[in-house]
Amino acid sequence: MNICVLTISDSGYKGQRKDLSGEAIQKYVEDLGHAVIRISIVPDDPKIIEEILMKWTDSSEVDVVFTTGGTGLSTRDNTPEATIAISEYLIPGIAEVMRIKTFDSTPYSILSRAVAGVRSRSIIINLPGSVSGVEQCIDVIFESVLHAVQIVNDDTEH
Repeated sequence: MNICVLTISDSGYKGQRKDLSGEAIQKYVEDLGHAVIRISIVPDDPKIIEEILMKWTDSSEVDVVFTTGGTGLSTRDNTPEATIAISEYLIPGIAEVMRIKTFDSTPYSILSRAVAGVRSRSIIINLPGSVSGVEQCIDVIFESVLHAVQIVNDDTEH
């Protein structure tokens, strides 16, 4: 798969904080033999998030965009709204299972507003902004994401 990683963080964008969660996503997918073809950090501005998600997903080479950050309850957490705004349709089960499966480890997981959606045959998945949250969530969903990519691309032999 060709994967993009988008970190949404005001402080990361300003260089005030190192992007560890985006790096964790990149390491996870590359360790499984997939290519991270784009990685970027943007501020938590809905229009900027929407623009980069549209640019990346409208490219025919992108299978999955993982976002990290901006999924909480703060007024600056805009990732879910930006994802919903540009998605053709949502895949609610992905975010639901991330919250459910990580609840025992992190009771605050139910406060996540993460979503997953599809645009231009690319899947967008919002992950938490912490390394531990990323690692827990991506491990829960990754096998299903592989299958979802096939389905979204009309590979119906499976």
